Amino acid sequence: MMPAMFERLRIIALTALTMIAFAANSLLCRAALRGGAIDAAMFTAIRLVSGAIVLVAITQARRDAPPVRSAGSWRAAASLAIYAIAFSLAYLRLAASTGALILFGAAQLTMIGGGLVRGERPTVRQWIGFAVAATGLVMLNLPSLEAPPPAGAALMFAAGVTWGLY
Repeated sequence: MMPAMFERLRIIALTALTMIAFAANSLLCRAALRGGAIDAAMFTAIRLVSGAIVLVAITQARRDAPPVRSAGSWRAAASLAIYAIAFSLAYLRLAASTGALILFGAAQLTMIGGGLVRGERPTVRQWIGFAVAATGLVMLNLPSLEAPPPAGAALMFAAGVTWGLY
């Protein structure tokens, strides 16, 4: 019983850490681009190159792991690149909170839609969770419900869709 409890706590902690990292990604991007200290293209290039370097370092450190050369695809690489470009350009026009809501909503809709197309059928409990989350997002924004700039929203929606495809 104890190992199962520790595994559940481990999953909860890793999920929380992942969510914090996703939120920090939005905040750091918005902060970097806000004052014009760096342009969106250079910021995106640095993100992609540094991410590639870290992935190479991780794969090299795991010498006992099987080779991953065939695990990638050009489609996935293109999706990731489009995500990064659209993400950076969108944050020139959007607040971090607005951008994050659009990004995560679009990514979730893309992944849920893709699952439905492939034949996955969410349980009633999963649909309820989705409805509660969507309702919560709307309620959080009701007091100051204001449409974001259309170009920024469209770019962030594209970023979310390509992240979901990735």
